[in-house]
Amino acid sequence: MNFSQFLTISPALSSIAHLSELIGQPIRYLSPMRRYVSLNLSSRAAVVAWGNKPSSLKAKRFAERRQLPVVRLEDGFLRSLLLGHQSPPLSIVIDDVGIYYDAARPSRLEQLITQPLSEAQKRRAQELLKQWQTLRVSKYNHSIEKTIPAIDKPFVLVVDQTKGDASVRDGLADESCFRRMLDSALTLYPNHQVVIKTHPDVFAGKKSGYLTGQAAADLFKAHSDRIALLADDIHPPKLLENASAVFCVTSQMGFEALLWEKVVHTFGMPFYAGWGVTIDDLPAPDRRKPVTIEQLVYAALISYPRYWHPEWQRSCQVEDLMAWLAFQRQQSQRIVGDITAIDMPRWKKPVLVDFLKGAKLEFVCQHKKHIPLIDKAYKPLPASQRILRWGNAKSADLRVEDGFIRSVGLGADLIRPVSWVVDDLGIYYDASRPSRLERVLIETRFSECDLQRAKAIMSRLVELKLSKYNIGDSAWQPPQGQRVILVPGQVESDASIRFGSPELKSNLSLLQAVRENNPHAFIVYKPHPDVQAGLRLQGQDEQTAEQFANEVIGNVDMAYLLDHVDEVHTLTSLTGFEALLRGVPVTCYGQPFYSGWGLTEDIYPHERRGMQRTLPELVAATLIYYPFYVSPDTGYYLTPEQTIGWMHEQRQRPSKKNHLSQWLFRQWLKLRRH
Repeated sequence: MNFSQFLTISPALSSIAHLSELIGQPIRYLSPMRRYVSLNLSSRAAVVAWGNKPSSLKAKRFAERRQLPVVRLEDGFLRSLLLGHQSPPLSIVIDDVGIYYDAARPSRLEQLITQPLSEAQKRRAQELLKQWQTLRVSKYNHSIEKTIPAIDKPFVLVVDQTKGDASVRDGLADESCFRRMLDSALTLYPNHQVVIKTHPDVFAGKKSGYLTGQAAADLFKAHSDRIALLADDIHPPKLLENASAVFCVTSQMGFEALLWEKVVHTFGMPFYAGWGVTIDDLPAPDRRKPVTIEQLVYAALISYPRYWHPEWQRSCQVEDLMAWLAFQRQQSQRIVGDITAIDMPRWKKPVLVDFLKGAKLEFVCQHKKHIPLIDKAYKPLPASQRILRWGNAKSADLRVEDGFIRSVGLGADLIRPVSWVVDDLGIYYDASRPSRLERVLIETRFSECDLQRAKAIMSRLVELKLSKYNIGDSAWQPPQGQRVILVPGQVESDASIRFGSPELKSNLSLLQAVRENNPHAFIVYKPHPDVQAGLRLQGQDEQTAEQFANEVIGNVDMAYLLDHVDEVHTLTSLTGFEALLRGVPVTCYGQPFYSGWGLTEDIYPHERRGMQRTLPELVAATLIYYPFYVSPDTGYYLTPEQTIGWMHEQRQRPSKKNHLSQWLFRQWLKLRRH
């Protein structure tokens, strides 16, 4: 296939995101008027059409009129995170012979399947089989991996399809094939439950399925104790890994069952049938001969499709996209179900949608609705409905807060966060009760991979001099020959002091305690950046900090500062955690999340904690397991490693967006204080 120019008469096809990059050439859309005038075409031009859709017939007629070949496109077998109408395809197949699901004619895929494999290609196909199972991907990757209901014994899976599915006709099948399939499943597996997977729209009455009409009514009646209808939107791997065998007509579920190394019975002629790797009801076309599963997998997932990586914004290999989809899916499935988010500021609402992609969110302003409708204390919500609030709210099932690597800029400046935490037990800064972070630290047995990642993350953070907000300069110089203690200021109204510091409640009382315990040290006090920027109020008598501190410093980058001090003394500031990463001793006068694990000197020890954790274990829990990371640029989930890279890039080229809105917001905050 060697074309230098592609034409289309379909406006929908020409508008598919990154399609030109996937097929390697620009696609030239011809409006109705342009189709009948002289065109300056390359000798290697072709007309592209979408599969065997009705619109492809128009494309075929146009191509015949212009004496041009037709190239057919279709979704690949590893398509996207979401369903087709919600997401552009991340893989495309390009076929200049036919199209893979049309069994009446040859296709490029058939030719590729018959190609012999080298040893390296065979090993790659075998590894791909393992990765498909390990990563638990599918054509679409939006569904929840929930428990299969009402199945209490071994089962075989029978895959129904919706009436009108073109792949049934093109796969040489009809309605009778579905009845034959169900009858065979009941006969061949007499001691198994038969689970019929039908489309949710069929169960809801919006569409008709082949196995839910009169065609199979007598079989349902005769075997009602063995047949279970499953219309739930369940992620296919959950079904396939537990099925003893899979029965299909032409559904791609049969191909995915082969990837799970299951026995597959076909009752049509899908692209994966007729090659000796399935048990087929129909005779195979003469052009299909026995091949190995590796040949089928290599052709269908490596040679035939082309892949697009949405994070990299370029073409990629199937393994790259599998890993990306698996990670995106794993992150989106961390919190699922119906969630009512109460009193979220307007600017945070779209951010929350990006962070909780697996949840169905409803936003409610409590002061605008009658409390009994949304408060569990008055009217219990359904068991599946959970309440989410910002911060340490008492009446909430989920609490959201900034993560530990937040942004380049201040949160109070409305800088979009790259990291949030969502806690279903408490919140990390509330030492008065357990949090999910604390539970992770107590219960998790971290793998060697976790610990190696944590060490690499620590090294990278220190190397790139990153901290929570990543602002300030590097001009400060420490005094020579003195023990320097950094005392980071906090916003005294913050919940982390109210709930994380049982005794001391102010910056000034902290400074006084540090001075009493260290009379000869050089104490450096750094007010909180939000206070310095005028976005938050000073603490009580904080302006008198110099009576206990040798120096009060302003706009100095925290990562730089930590490289030039000997110790950090704090109430609950995240600076203490950042100091631990850099090997700086930390003394806690409160009970922050990083205290109580044997890594800090604790003035007020935490009763509930007390087990010893290493620094890599603390980092793994805090930066890998606990937070969500989302790219402000793409809206996709990031790993902590990717987040660190993104933060570093942002520091090299600071954004100039929203400076006016940030200035106006600052002025509004200042006016509100007076």
